[in-house]
Amino acid sequence: MMVLIRRREFLRQVADAGVAAALTGRALAGPKSPNEKLNLAVIGTARRAAANIDEVKGENIVALCDIDDRLLGRASEKFPRAKTFNDFRKLLDAMANQIDAVVVSTADHTHAPASVAAMKLGKHVYCEKPLTHDVYEARVATETAAEQKVVTQMGTQIHAGDNYRRVVELVRSGAIGPVRAVHVWCGRSWSGGDRPKETPPVPPYLHWDLWLGPAPERPYHPTYQPQNWRRWWDFGNGTLGDMACHYMDLPFWALDLKYPLTVEAEGPPVHPETTPPWLIVRYEFPARGEQPPLKLTWYDGDKRPSLLAEKDLPRWNSAVLFVGDKGMLLADYTRHQLYPESEYRDFSPPPATIPPSIGHHAEWIAACKTGGPTTCHFGYSGPLTEAVLLGNVAYRVGQKLHWDAESLKATNCPEAERYIRREYRRGWTL
Repeated sequence: MMVLIRRREFLRQVADAGVAAALTGRALAGPKSPNEKLNLAVIGTARRAAANIDEVKGENIVALCDIDDRLLGRASEKFPRAKTFNDFRKLLDAMANQIDAVVVSTADHTHAPASVAAMKLGKHVYCEKPLTHDVYEARVATETAAEQKVVTQMGTQIHAGDNYRRVVELVRSGAIGPVRAVHVWCGRSWSGGDRPKETPPVPPYLHWDLWLGPAPERPYHPTYQPQNWRRWWDFGNGTLGDMACHYMDLPFWALDLKYPLTVEAEGPPVHPETTPPWLIVRYEFPARGEQPPLKLTWYDGDKRPSLLAEKDLPRWNSAVLFVGDKGMLLADYTRHQLYPESEYRDFSPPPATIPPSIGHHAEWIAACKTGGPTTCHFGYSGPLTEAVLLGNVAYRVGQKLHWDAESLKATNCPEAERYIRREYRRGWTL
């Protein structure tokens, strides 16, 4: 495995070299004119993928890929000049010399195989969250992006909003003092049951084997689609994998977090195939410069931090609570509030210092053309995804993990390896 370049060191090297910052890189053939359109390949065409397509439709969409012929046909009607594929591997083989960048909006278990393959061809990549299906893949995606010097962005579009910027500025300004604890929760619950026993025929429009991709072979059943795959370990990562990249993004950004030292989790008894209805994950992060060590706790399903009741705070359905030495800051996607309110009644927020985003997708498009920066590049979103997915690893092995980020191992738990790095079906390896 390549040695992961530490972000600050890489930023310094990039700055010294006088080129674009933040692990975004440039196209192998050099930057385009801002007025020149990109040639894009789109892998996945419906639901979240359709929203992503809508954001990039101003470019040249020259290739479409979907394992569902119905969905592929609908997308093709909108982009009749685009070539169509069911297998993203064939798309990349056939179109390697005709595309500049790739948008990946598939189920979690095929994020890394598609994204890494595209990056190895020197293509810029926008990939939905979570960046990958397992911890090892997140590291590979991070390192491949750095090695290939391609422009990347993970689909955490909330990152582009003004509210997150104001929250980051408040935390960094010291408005609540040094932050030693963060609570993050999401009211969603992706949980499943036992594997279906029925084996109905595969619909004629569905390429089931291609949808399985790297996952272990199993009979088709409609329960897995269109979105219920999130409930199954072979394909998704439950509520933690689905939502934590959005909500944990905020403390990662505000507090300069990267790799945790320890991770432990609690939840109902582990089901071998499906994700739990609730989960609590406790992370310990080291000190960062002058910032103290941090304890971050994640809650999903119906679980919430006890501090909400103790401090008579609002029970927002999903939110982030920063706990500082001087006060607390509660935030979600669109709002934030300082507590105790009596202490901040006359508070004046710091000046806005983080520039507004031109849009999460637009930022990526512009960077592909100019070599400029993106804010959720894989150098940032890769470590975020690693930390998120380690919560599921800790839950499934049933013990606290002592994490050695450099070696990508839980030093006290060899059995965690099977969840850190999965096995792939033949033909689908990274």
